[in-house]
Amino acid sequence: MGNPRRTGLLWGEVNAMGIMDMIQSLAGQTGAAAGTDQAKVAGGFIEALTQHPEGIQGVLDAFKNNGMAEHVNSWGAGEAATATPEQVQQGLGGTGLIEKTAEKAGVSPQVVQMALATILPMVIQHFAPNGQATPTSGMGSMAEKLLSKFA
Repeated sequence: MGNPRRTGLLWGEVNAMGIMDMIQSLAGQTGAAAGTDQAKVAGGFIEALTQHPEGIQGVLDAFKNNGMAEHVNSWGAGEAATATPEQVQQGLGGTGLIEKTAEKAGVSPQVVQMALATILPMVIQHFAPNGQATPTSGMGSMAEKLLSKFA
């Protein structure tokens, strides 16, 4: 794999390509219309997350505070591949992230919940492994890379 250049990149930034590749692959596998929505939601979610005061830690806390700590732990450990739209709503309810993502992606909150059922566990697995959030500064670079793939 070679030595990455030491440019101050955080672990989450180094692995951003993995999640972008997975999301792009998902978008291609779910059909043209759904794939386009998933790509939009992925970009919108990452953009909303970078502007959210608590970043990925806020997502983890919201799920845990809404009685879904076991889900977060299983996603972080890579044990559960997807969530349900209802779990997304329960976990993110009250954070404003579903609404902000819908606004940024140009889709309905229901589309966001459906897409995040697949995307959110991947985001948690890659950027909050074992329930430990990486520093939010890594999210900005990831967002730029992700958005450029779907622009």
